[in-house]
Amino acid sequence: MSAGRLLSVLLLLQTRGRLTARALAAELGVSVRTAYRDLARLQAAGFPVYGEPGRGGGHQLVDGYRTRLTGISETEGRAMLLAGLPGPAADLGLAEEVAAARLKLLAALPEAARAQAVRTASVFHLDAPGWYREADRTPYLPLLVDAVLTRHAVDVRYRRWREPREIRRRLCPLGLVLKSGTWYVVAAGPDRIATYRVSQILDATPSDERFDRPPAFDLATHWAAYLEEFRSRRHTGTATVRLSPKARERLPDILDPEITRAVEATATPPGPDGWTEAVIPTETTDHTCTQLLRLGPEVEVLGPPALREAMGRAARGLAEMYGVGR
Repeated sequence: MSAGRLLSVLLLLQTRGRLTARALAAELGVSVRTAYRDLARLQAAGFPVYGEPGRGGGHQLVDGYRTRLTGISETEGRAMLLAGLPGPAADLGLAEEVAAARLKLLAALPEAARAQAVRTASVFHLDAPGWYREADRTPYLPLLVDAVLTRHAVDVRYRRWREPREIRRRLCPLGLVLKSGTWYVVAAGPDRIATYRVSQILDATPSDERFDRPPAFDLATHWAAYLEEFRSRRHTGTATVRLSPKARERLPDILDPEITRAVEATATPPGPDGWTEAVIPTETTDHTCTQLLRLGPEVEVLGPPALREAMGRAARGLAEMYGVGR
């Protein structure tokens, strides 16, 4: 028998009112027989639980009774910060704690405030992953949560984009960030604090080594600085392009916001054909070529020559593939 489950039964009756044994069983993930047994144990312990048989019946507490047994455990306290984010909480391995903490918080509220809280929670939902892609698989995320909280180092095998593709590192995790449905761990490595995509961790093992969190480290401040540095590092050049009215219209939907903003800031007045020239930020030639090809014949690269040549090669390859001009 679980004392925690008995407390959950008591709190469910307090927050929901009358409930059938079948409804209690569904909430707690137990059998109906177990739910009846828990109700009987609460009655035997002196709690004012009574049942009414028949259609519309169920079990409930005597009117006016409220338990004060709403103590929140350490893990449930952590989960309170994520009580409105069930998806991320589940990723972190805290789904059950979030459910228990939410129930205890509701039980502690006066009836009017509880009803308002339930109404508020029912009209907000977070679905973090973007459209047209599935959420990352992050089997080692709960392990990293524990490492962050206990300040234990973790040995990882990590897959990155440059050679060598697979590396092994001992990381001291300082915090976790969820951005656009993707989890990142910010960790101190051998010589610096770096950011790692959790889904790229191929293997992770906790170590016995403990570490001290840098006194001046602030996760939110570090992440903001990292994003700024990432943007400046990502865009290494510029390109001059001609854009049709249709391309201008489609830009916000298919290209990076930085490119859309650059076009708005640098676009020349439309010519007789409605096309405009603009200067956009670029990454590598291959990456920029791939991005601009999404606009098809609605964009022309004027420079630099390497990017214009890459676009020409791609266009010729497509023409050959589809037999254009044969």
